[in-house]
Amino acid sequence: MEFSNRYILSFALVICLVCALGVSSAAVALRAPQQANLLLYKQQNVLRAVGALGEDEKATPDRVKELFSQIQQVVIDRKTGKVLDETPESLDLDKMSRDPEHSEATGPTYRDTLVKRVPDKLLAYEVHIPGKEGIVLPIRGYGLWSTLYGFLALSPDGLTVKGITYYEHGETPGLGGEVENPSWKAQWPGKETVAPDGKVLLEVVKYGTVHHPEYQVDGISGATITSKGVSGMIHLWLGDMGYGPYLETKRQVQ
Repeated sequence: MEFSNRYILSFALVICLVCALGVSSAAVALRAPQQANLLLYKQQNVLRAVGALGEDEKATPDRVKELFSQIQQVVIDRKTGKVLDETPESLDLDKMSRDPEHSEATGPTYRDTLVKRVPDKLLAYEVHIPGKEGIVLPIRGYGLWSTLYGFLALSPDGLTVKGITYYEHGETPGLGGEVENPSWKAQWPGKETVAPDGKVLLEVVKYGTVHHPEYQVDGISGATITSKGVSGMIHLWLGDMGYGPYLETKRQVQ
């Protein structure tokens, strides 16, 4: 049986349209559960950073929801450090970061982080879980190959580290990817964050060169650039361009 060219083209077009419709429908149908899974994953990392979940603990969604009900996500005025009466869901921080009217350039001091602008408002998690009280700050910055996204957990007064976790990055496994290694992350709890004058002390130094263990974290062997990137983002987000003013309000309360 022979078919005309018109018939073949029409048939191919119909197949393409049906496939495109199927893919689009699947993408729409999966969007909600994908977003729910992403939210759950981030919440688990917040809980792990502050020590409310163990490193390898498999928590059910209900357990995560129960723990997270004792965490308040707050919106902060970055420049004053004051908590604003706004809902976190109303903010698009990525969009704000791209808008010069609602963000500030970081300047040459933080060039290595590749965070070019910071929004005028920030988000933080205030943890009220008994025995795990603290503050969890979202942090991000460039390593060697990618932007690293994570959470830094601090004591309620912001003066010491409770934990750190990275939930998204593209660093080399076995090298920069060691930011996920429990042994490396175990160095962080108890480290001092700032001096009495507010100067950021916490830093990651070149592997094997820790001289001030009270606030220095040993870098990752073979991943000097990633270690430097982590140190840079810590200084950015704990300093005046980041959560510094907010953390100062916490120190004044203590």
